[in-house]
Amino acid sequence: MAMTDPIADMLTRIRNATFVDSPDVSMPSSRVKTEISRVLENEGYISGFEVTSDNAKAKLTIQLKYYNSSSVIERIDRVSKPGRRVYCGVGELPSINGGLGVAILSTSKGVMTAKDAKKAGIGGEVICFVS
Repeated sequence: MAMTDPIADMLTRIRNATFVDSPDVSMPSSRVKTEISRVLENEGYISGFEVTSDNAKAKLTIQLKYYNSSSVIERIDRVSKPGRRVYCGVGELPSINGGLGVAILSTSKGVMTAKDAKKAGIGGEVICFVS
């Protein structure tokens, strides 16, 4: 069965794994999922990630991060969906939890945080909010 929104599936797997205090979560890999994982790692929300390939199918494994036995990721929500895309210009880039959270965007220069997009002077599609 074909998946209509693989990014939402990724975020749901991460959310479900944090609810059960799983040390890691695995899913089919793609370039966008790998870039989202890179941003999450750079922002300190995950410990790391690894892409492995077996039988021509790549698998992405994300190591989740915990502090005082609770997940560092308190909330992770999909914003732009296949049926309703959400775009923001440079002046409209969102701030999450007064700057304590992160908005991840897909821009013409790659996947990055809203803060980095503002520095670069570009807007893009808002993929998700993480706090």
